Amino acid sequence: MTGEKKKKKRLNRSILLAKKIIIKDGGSPQGIGEPSVYHAVVVIFLEFFAWGLLTTPMLTVLHQTFPQHTFLMNGLIHGVKGLLSFLSAPLIGALSDVWGRKSFLLLTVFFTCAPIPLMKISPWWYFAVISMSGVFAVTFSVIFAYVADITQEHERSTAYGLVSATFAASLVTSPAIGAYLSVAYGDTLVVILATAIALLDICFILVAVPESLPEKMRPASWGAPISWEQADPFASLRKVGQDSTVLLICITVFLSYLPEAGQYSSFFLYLRQVIGFSSETVAAFIAVVGILSILAQTVVLGILMRSIGNKNTILLGLGFQILQLAWYGFGSQPWMMWAAGAVAAMSSITFPAISAIVSRNADPDQQGVVQGMITGIRGLCNGLGPALYGFVFYLFHVELTDTDGSEKGSAIIPGPPFLFGACSVLLSLLVALFIPEHTGPGMRPGAYKKHSNGAQSHSHSPQGSGAEGKEPLLEDSSV
Repeated sequence: MTGEKKKKKRLNRSILLAKKIIIKDGGSPQGIGEPSVYHAVVVIFLEFFAWGLLTTPMLTVLHQTFPQHTFLMNGLIHGVKGLLSFLSAPLIGALSDVWGRKSFLLLTVFFTCAPIPLMKISPWWYFAVISMSGVFAVTFSVIFAYVADITQEHERSTAYGLVSATFAASLVTSPAIGAYLSVAYGDTLVVILATAIALLDICFILVAVPESLPEKMRPASWGAPISWEQADPFASLRKVGQDSTVLLICITVFLSYLPEAGQYSSFFLYLRQVIGFSSETVAAFIAVVGILSILAQTVVLGILMRSIGNKNTILLGLGFQILQLAWYGFGSQPWMMWAAGAVAAMSSITFPAISAIVSRNADPDQQGVVQGMITGIRGLCNGLGPALYGFVFYLFHVELTDTDGSEKGSAIIPGPPFLFGACSVLLSLLVALFIPEHTGPGMRPGAYKKHSNGAQSHSHSPQGSGAEGKEPLLEDSSV
């Protein structure tokens, strides 16, 4: 008994020491100024700008490290990372309700960026650490929680939009910069610059980011237990079948996002090695499609929602996605990829429209739970999609022979996984036809009520109305 008491005392002292590191004496949060959305914006921009710089070097290193089964290994690496992110996200969200957001921002950014310097030190360790970093590669979850802490409900949609726009801006600009520096000065300089930006992000969190979660919002003890229900990644998925409308929406999301997640993990490699795009052309492609997607999700989406309604916008977006994937699957010329890229930008309207129809039909106090189900489906796709694409490439013997060409198993279908994806989205479209446009208030049964537990309900708050509609389709788990 005496030994157990000593262990508890040591544990309590460790917890208090950690708390003092994050929170100044007197309870005032460390950082510059009051917590704001701009702190979150800077953290996201620096993290994804650093990763965006590595787009060109990573494609080269990936092929050099796995010359025989490049697409298969790429799918497995991103698949493991995505599944680990899906499994760990609820636990990290629940822990951040106890320990505060700042400590977990530091943790997620550090481990997400940890593989960067290993690219030049040891490629094998680089890809191994990328896979394992999925446990902590959930920066967006913590950022959305940070924003939810400091904004009112009516401000939250705009705040999430700003964070998502920053994410898009970082990935639109950084691959082109990285490609230019790689050609002019070599990959080593790009890796050093990306590492320096990642370190700058970590220092910014340590020095400038104040804690957003008020002390009174946390449990009385930092040793407060976290229930399995809070940490269970499948908790929200088990509620999917309790309502027919939610079931239809979740099936639509699964069938449409599964090929999208797989596409993001392998498409730039496919452009570079199979279609023959240069590093600069890949960077330009990312920038152009990114800018078109931003326009589609802002200007075009608003016009379509007002003119044809939520459901028809979803169906139109799925139609564009089918066309895009089929074009990628059968296309073998660079101009075809550019044309399909413009269609891909239009297909990005699907998920915001799905989020909007959920938000409109769910009761205000049930938004978080229903949006959480959709987020869980997407998280699962981030793990399954890349692995599926890698396996289909391997199955059809689409392997690389050198950095500028490929040995294709099928001349008729240059990109078999994209055709599989088009079939999946076609099924999604058929399911979406049965989604009701309006089901009125009270769409959700009482079983969806949020728990009264403070940490649990607070962990749902980032997924509130409009949050997921603004979330970028390329999440950090698939970078």
